[in-house]
Amino acid sequence: MGVEGIGARVARKEDKRFLTGKGRYTDDMVVPGMKYGYFIRSPHAHAKIRNIDVSAAKAMPGVIDVLDGKQLLADGIGNLICGWMIHSRDGSPMKMGAWRPLAVDTVRYVGDAVAIVVADSLGEARDAAEAVSIDYEELPVVTEAVEALKPGAPQIHPESSDNLIFDWVIGDEGATDKAISEAAHVTEIELTNNRLSPNPMEPRAALGIYDSAEDHYTCYTTSQNPHVARLVMSAFYNVAPENKLRVIAPDVGGGFGSKIYIYPEEIVCLWASKKTGVPVKWNSDRTEAFLTDAHGRDHVSKVKMAFDKDHRIIGLKVDTIANLGAYMSLFSSAVPTYLYATLLSGQYDIPAIHANVRTVYTNTAPVDAYRGAGRPEATYLLERTMETAARELGISPAELRRKNFIRSFPHQTPVIMMYDAGDYDASLNAAMQAADWSGFESRRAEAANRGMKRGIGMSCYIEACGIAPSQAVGSLGAGVGLWESAEVRVNAVGTIEVLTGSHSHGQGHETTFAQLVADRLGVPIDSVSIVHGDTDKVQMGMGTYGSRSGAVGMSAVVKALDKVEAKAKKIAAHLMEADESDIVVENGELKVAGTDKALPWFQVALASYTAHNLPAGMEPGLKETAFYDPSNFTFPAGCYICEVEVDPETGHTKIVQFVAADDFGNIINPMIVEGQVHGGIAQGIGQALLEGVHYDENGQLLTASYMDYAMPRADDLPSFKISHQNTPCPSNPLGIKGCGEAGAIGSPPALMNAITDAIGNNMLTMPATPQKVWMAARATN
Repeated sequence: MGVEGIGARVARKEDKRFLTGKGRYTDDMVVPGMKYGYFIRSPHAHAKIRNIDVSAAKAMPGVIDVLDGKQLLADGIGNLICGWMIHSRDGSPMKMGAWRPLAVDTVRYVGDAVAIVVADSLGEARDAAEAVSIDYEELPVVTEAVEALKPGAPQIHPESSDNLIFDWVIGDEGATDKAISEAAHVTEIELTNNRLSPNPMEPRAALGIYDSAEDHYTCYTTSQNPHVARLVMSAFYNVAPENKLRVIAPDVGGGFGSKIYIYPEEIVCLWASKKTGVPVKWNSDRTEAFLTDAHGRDHVSKVKMAFDKDHRIIGLKVDTIANLGAYMSLFSSAVPTYLYATLLSGQYDIPAIHANVRTVYTNTAPVDAYRGAGRPEATYLLERTMETAARELGISPAELRRKNFIRSFPHQTPVIMMYDAGDYDASLNAAMQAADWSGFESRRAEAANRGMKRGIGMSCYIEACGIAPSQAVGSLGAGVGLWESAEVRVNAVGTIEVLTGSHSHGQGHETTFAQLVADRLGVPIDSVSIVHGDTDKVQMGMGTYGSRSGAVGMSAVVKALDKVEAKAKKIAAHLMEADESDIVVENGELKVAGTDKALPWFQVALASYTAHNLPAGMEPGLKETAFYDPSNFTFPAGCYICEVEVDPETGHTKIVQFVAADDFGNIINPMIVEGQVHGGIAQGIGQALLEGVHYDENGQLLTASYMDYAMPRADDLPSFKISHQNTPCPSNPLGIKGCGEAGAIGSPPALMNAITDAIGNNMLTMPATPQKVWMAARATN
C-alpha cells in the first residue's frame, strides 16, 4: 500500500469543487433559448379527468405552450414500465397498471402529473398553471395496503380487479410448516416497516434539449444510471432512437435509490422541447419531491420463528403485504421479492424458510428501492424477531444469535442465496467489546436511580450487494444485465482517464477509483481522472445502486487495467530487450526484475503513441475496455449495538452509545467507508425515531414539508464507534463486498430493540416518537 493506494485514507479529490461551490448540477445548466417547465399535478388522490381547459393559461404573458397527456399519447410516447417481471404462485404475470407520463383519463395519487406549462420564466409558468381549469370527478380512495386487499376496496387499475399486483412465494412451505408444528417454541410477531421519503439534498431535475437540425435529443438529469435512462427512454418509451439521445448526469447531490428510476419529468421535458422548439428545464421543489419521489419501505408482516429444545432455529415463516403505491416503478417488483425474501436467512443457519409476499396498489406515491432496498426490511423483520425470541426464551440475545450463526462457507440458504465468506462471531465479539456489553446492567441500575429507563439492543445484519450474475437475475425476471463496464485510456504523457459506467452521487468514486489505478501502476493519484455520467463519453453502463460500484464497477476497471498492464509490459520488454515475463510495475516504472533496467511509466506510454519502435504486429496506443459480470452477489455483514436512555415522563429517547462492527471485505479508502457507514446509520436512526410518510383518509399527503416530516439533526445522533473485521470476498478480483447501505440496514432494529428493552414493551412501531414511547412505557406500568 502506498500513501495514495488501496487502503490509504486519502481525502476526497472531488470535495474541493463541492466545498467551494463549484459543483455543476442539473439546475446549474443553462443553454441558449432555455425556457422553464412547471407541472400541473392532481390535487386528488383518485379522480377521472373530465376536461382540461388551457385557453386562459396560453394567453398569459411569457407562456409558450401548455401540453397535456392526450397530446403526449397522440405522439406515441409510451407508458412507464417496471423492469423486473415477477410471477404469482399460480404462474400468472404481475398485473402492471398503465402509468402515463401525463395522465390522460385518470389520476391515481396526489401529485400525479396532468400537464406541463412551458414559459419564459418559472414564475410565469407557475402563474399560468393556476389559470388551467381541470374538471375532475373524484373517486373513492385507499391508502393502506391491508385495506386495499379487502373486498369492496376502491379499485385503482383495471388491470388488477382486486388491487393485488402479485402473490409471490419462495421456499419450502411444507418443510417450514412441519418445523413449526414440531417446535419446542414458536415466536410470533407482527411488524410494520414504515414508509419513508428519501430526501436527497439535491431535488430531482431535468433539462430536455431537442436539436431539430440534427434530430437529436439531450437530457440533463439527476440520475444514478444515465445509460439505463437512455435505454429505457429509447427502447420502451419511444422518446427517441438510442443513437439520437444523449443523457448526462452531472454532479448529483445524493440519491439513496430515489434517482435510479426514470420518472415522467425526464420524458415530458424532452418531448416538450420538441413540441415547443425550445429547451425545457424543470427543477423539483421540496414539496414536489415529497409528493412524487419514489418512497421506500411500507411493509406489514406476520412472522413465525420456530426453535428446537436447544434454542436452534428450525423454521421461519413470513407473510408480507407490500404497498407499491399507485404505479409500479422501475425496480419496485424486485424490492419486496428477490432483494428482501432471499435475505431472510440472515446470518443464521435456518433449514426451512417460507415467505409469501403480496404486493398491492394504493392511492399513494409509487414505492421503489430506498437505501438498502429490501435488505433493511428483511433485517428489521429477522432481528426484531430474534430479540423477541430471546426475551421469550429467557436467554441472552447475543448468545441466541451466536448459537444459530452459520459456521462454514460456502453456505446455501433455503432462499436462493449462496453465501461465500464471513466470520459473524468476529463482528459480534468486536461489537460487544466496544459496547462494554458485560457492564450494561450496572449502567441500567445507575440510570434507574436517576429515574431513567436504560436499554440495549443488538442487530446482526447481512446484505447482498452487486446484484448478479446477469444470467441468474435474468432467469429471475430482471429486464437488464447487471454487469459493469470500464475503459482505461492512457494518454501519450502517461496521464490516465478511467471511463466507468458506475455513477457517483456522493460516494467518492473520483477518489477511490483513482486510488485503485494509482496502487496498480504506481502513478500519482492526481494524474488519474474519472469520467462518468455521460452516455456520449462512456459506451454503456448499469449505474450505481445496491452497493455495486466497488465490487462490480471497480472490478471492471481491474479487468481493463489487466489488459493495459499486459500491453505496457510487452512494450517495455521490447524497448529494454528483456523477456516479457521479467517485467514488473513498481513506483511508476516498468522494471526488469533483478536488474537496474527501468523505464518510467510516461516513457512507455509515449512509446505506444509515437509507435516508432513497437513489437511486430502491435497496434499503436494504450487504451483498453472491459466488461465485468460478477459470478455471485457479495455479502457484507456485521453487528450493531445501540444503547439508549428513555425519559418515562416525556417519552424522549436519547442514544447514549452506538457501536458498528462491519465486514466489508477489502477496503479501498477507510475514511470514505466510515463516512458511508455514518450516513447510513443516520438514515436508519431517522427511520426508527423520527421519519414516516403519512396520508389522510382522502389520500392527501400530511408530511409534505420538513415541518411535518422529521429528518434527523446533528443533536439526534451520537458519536459512532466503528470497526471493521474483514473477510475478503472470493468472487471478485478486489475482495470487495460493499458498504454504502449497511448503516441503514443494521441500525433500525438495533435501536428499536434497545428502546423496547428499556421500556419493557415489545409492541412499539417505527418511528418511535416520544408520544409512542411514552404511551408504550405507561402501558407496562
